[in-house]
Amino acid sequence: MTSLLRKDQLEVSLHEEKRLIEDGRLKEENPLDISEGFNRLCEACRRGDLKLCQEMIRDGANINARDQYDYSPLILASLCGHYEVVQLLLEAGALCERDTFQGERCLYNALNDRIRNLLLSYDYSKSTDPLQPFAAHVTSLLTRNTPQTSDLLVTTVGESFWLHKYLLSARSPYFQKKLSAAPETTSWKIPPAIPPQAFGIAMRYVYLGEIPTELGGGPATSFSEDEILEGIAKISNHLEIPSLWDAVLQNDDRRLSRQRRTEEVERGRSQLENWFMRNVIKHKFIVDTEKAEEVKWDSNNGIFADVLLRADQPLEQDFADRPTDETLQTPSIKSTEGPLNGIPIGPAARQSRTPSRNRPIQESTLFPVHRAMLLRSEFFLTMFSSGFREAQSTTHLQIIPIDCTPDVLETVLTFLYTEKADFPLEIAIDVLFAADLLLIERLKQKAAVVISTLGNGTMAPASDLQIVGTERPSADSENIDIYDVVRAGWLTRVPRLEEFGARYFAYRLEDFIDEEEFADLIKESAGRIRGRQETDSIELLDDIRFYLSERFRLRFEDSGVEEMMAEEDGNVPGEARSEEDEGVDVGHLEAKLKETRLDNGEDGGVPQFNGAIRTLDGEVAGDEFASDAVNYQILLGKIDALLERLKLDA
Repeated sequence: MTSLLRKDQLEVSLHEEKRLIEDGRLKEENPLDISEGFNRLCEACRRGDLKLCQEMIRDGANINARDQYDYSPLILASLCGHYEVVQLLLEAGALCERDTFQGERCLYNALNDRIRNLLLSYDYSKSTDPLQPFAAHVTSLLTRNTPQTSDLLVTTVGESFWLHKYLLSARSPYFQKKLSAAPETTSWKIPPAIPPQAFGIAMRYVYLGEIPTELGGGPATSFSEDEILEGIAKISNHLEIPSLWDAVLQNDDRRLSRQRRTEEVERGRSQLENWFMRNVIKHKFIVDTEKAEEVKWDSNNGIFADVLLRADQPLEQDFADRPTDETLQTPSIKSTEGPLNGIPIGPAARQSRTPSRNRPIQESTLFPVHRAMLLRSEFFLTMFSSGFREAQSTTHLQIIPIDCTPDVLETVLTFLYTEKADFPLEIAIDVLFAADLLLIERLKQKAAVVISTLGNGTMAPASDLQIVGTERPSADSENIDIYDVVRAGWLTRVPRLEEFGARYFAYRLEDFIDEEEFADLIKESAGRIRGRQETDSIELLDDIRFYLSERFRLRFEDSGVEEMMAEEDGNVPGEARSEEDEGVDVGHLEAKLKETRLDNGEDGGVPQFNGAIRTLDGEVAGDEFASDAVNYQILLGKIDALLERLKLDA
């Protein structure tokens, strides 16, 4: 059992930690940040602005920093009760480690138990190391036998290592120069003086693995621990990886080791990203779809690719870029000053007499990639582990078509190679479907985060939203269709999107309740229950009702009406009420509001604040709270009317 530190021991430990931070050897986990970008992130966390939070995180704001009042974004979001923002921050790597000052402070200040339990569910490995799955996959390539993806055999005294050229080239300047000069190299021998244990530790480090505490020397081996250390020093110098030797020397302090591990994984990810952009993305090429299968790419190539992925551009996206019949009949002219003005320059474009010559040509994009990184997808892992044609070795790279657009496929490949998922809202649903097709669960969740944050599923007014079906500031704003979002959540089995869609509808129900497409969506939701009985509920409608009740309940809580009603009922707390009393007692509320206005000297008429306040049915309301009470009843009535029209019971 670990004993607690005495006060003097704790003070010495804190003093040593402070000295390491001042010397620059140890990074402060919660550094002070007074930049404008960080202040915007903190303000978004206070307000619960999911969209702005996601944008600031994507722009590189430090989510573990603290403001001038010692508040971190996570503390602010949990203190203000914004569950979705807390979830977003934790998924992005925000720290909430127990037994630390900031971690305990965050837990203590959480507004409710729901947020507190969410914070407790994120342990160290889950909350502070979002690159852990990426690093674990790269490390597993050292020992993975099926499917076979290695292309370089390195032999030492009594031991062999099956390695990957692209990974060595990305991580080691020595290998980059050696393999660039001789990409056809398939084997390499280590001098006998180098212990195999030393080379094994070096390769584990290159493959983003952790340095073992025990180096493996001793009487049972042919090398002593000092000889292994000397071998690691030689390899570190020869492969031009000085950080390897530093990691071996400083492998005792827990916090330093953890920090160094995080930094090295990030460095490795950055190196792989640079290599991916310089080689895979740089060498992608576009061909006519009808000629795509004729492409021949030699298996022995300079970027060590072992398969080609193909994505076809939809024809409808090509039409806008191609000349129409009218433009083909109009000769090209060059507007210049002087005698040449209006005179056609060069041969005039004429319409072809053969219709097929004017038909738009579909294009395909081919990406030269590496099976080792594609194995992060269960789809490709199953394909390459089977006896399918795609798993066989051939003289020329095999071409595998993927059912998505080139932009989406590039996004998927970027995630597989770098763990990055920065993509715009316009293609988020397409990325979601591609990730579902390829069985990449982490990318599915990231796409859902983009949709539910940049799509703005908060309680912001409609004018601030970016989703079709509401009034937007301009037609040029990014937008997605909320109906597509809900259906995508159903098809890909992502509960987060189903909840987002229901909450979005509930907070803007007056904009959708009369639309025929909304009625169709309710029928689809009812039809998703197999063998549905008349007494069965409709899942989407149940969720909308829940969030609708939450919408108006929050409005009443903010206005102080709930406390006013509690006094009338004998100070009965909200939690003690019966389960049947989850809605809003509209009649009692209206009477109480009227009584309150009379007590304040009002005549019960309509107050004029730049015009009368009206309800959804056009009637004049006393004030906005009375209007909300009536609107809640109106919306519930419209839901019942919709169900009656659709002949559904729920």
